[in-house]
Amino acid sequence: MQTRRLGKTNLHLPILSFGASSLGAEFRSVTLEEAMQSVRTALDCGLNFIDTSPFYGRGASEVLLGFALKGVPRDSYMLGTKLGRYDLTHFDFSARRVTESIDVSLHRLGCGHLDLVLCHDIEFVPMQQMIVDETLPALRKAQQAGKVRHLGLSGYPQKIFKFICDQTEVDCVLNYNQYTLQNSRFGDETVPWLKERGIGAINAGPFSARLLTNAPLPVWLKEPAEVKAAARAAAAHCAGKGIDIAQLALQFCLANPDITTTVAGSANPANIRQWARWAAQPIDQALLREVQAIFAPVKNLGHAEGLAENN
Repeated sequence: MQTRRLGKTNLHLPILSFGASSLGAEFRSVTLEEAMQSVRTALDCGLNFIDTSPFYGRGASEVLLGFALKGVPRDSYMLGTKLGRYDLTHFDFSARRVTESIDVSLHRLGCGHLDLVLCHDIEFVPMQQMIVDETLPALRKAQQAGKVRHLGLSGYPQKIFKFICDQTEVDCVLNYNQYTLQNSRFGDETVPWLKERGIGAINAGPFSARLLTNAPLPVWLKEPAEVKAAARAAAAHCAGKGIDIAQLALQFCLANPDITTTVAGSANPANIRQWARWAAQPIDQALLREVQAIFAPVKNLGHAEGLAENN
C-alpha cells in the first residue's frame, strides 16, 4: 500500500486507512467474529492506520479494537481516536474530560500510546472557548506526557479548520463526505490552504454514507433530493460500463497527492479486500469525466452541521 507523510509529522500513513466506526454497530449489528476478522484483514491488506472514536458504538468500537489488536506488534500499526463527542447530543471538550477520555481510550485499546487524537465534530460547540482556549492546551499536556503523539481536528464545515488553525498549531485535520465525486469542497477550498501551512489532510467517507454505492440509500442521509437523484444516475451510468461506482469513488479520493489518507470503514472483510484491490488499480479517466459531468449540476451541494456560527 502506498504511503504519504502526514503534514510535518513523522507519520507515514497508507493512502487507504481503516475506519472502525462500523465495529461499534453504528450501521448494523456486528458480531465479534466480524469485528475481529475485519481488523485483521485491514492490517493484512496494508490499511495499518486505524481511525476510531469513543462516540462509535458509545465505546464499543474501541473495546472491540482492543480485543482485535491483542498480540499484534504495536509498531506494525498506527492508531487514532477522538474525544469530545460521546453521544448524539453529548459533547464535552473540557480539560478534565480530555484527560479522562484519553485514559479511558488507552485502557480500552490496550495500545500503550495513541498516534493521533482528534477533537471530534467541533462545529457543535463554541470553538474559541472550548477548542482553542481549553481542549487543545489539555491535549498538549497529554502529548508531553507521552500518551499522544500528534493531535488535530475533525468536523464537517470548512470554516472550522481555518478558524482554529489561524490561532494555534495542530498536526492535521479530518473532514468527511466532502472530497468525493459529488462534493469536493474539502479538496477545493481547504486542502491547498492546509498544504501551505504543513498541516496534514485526512479525508473520510469516500462513499458519502452510501450515496456513491449501489446500496439502498439510508433514510437518515441528509443530502438534498437532487443530489440523491444524480447519484443514482451516476451509479447506473457506471454499471452500464461494467464498473461499480464505489470503485470510481474510492480511486478518485486516493489519487489526490495532497490528501495523506482516505478513511473507509466496514465490518465486512470482503469489502476491505475489495477496496485494497481497487486501490492498486488505475482509475478510468474517461469514466471519471463522464460521472463528473453527471454531478456538475449538483457539485458541492450538501447540508449544514453544528452551530449556525460555525457554518
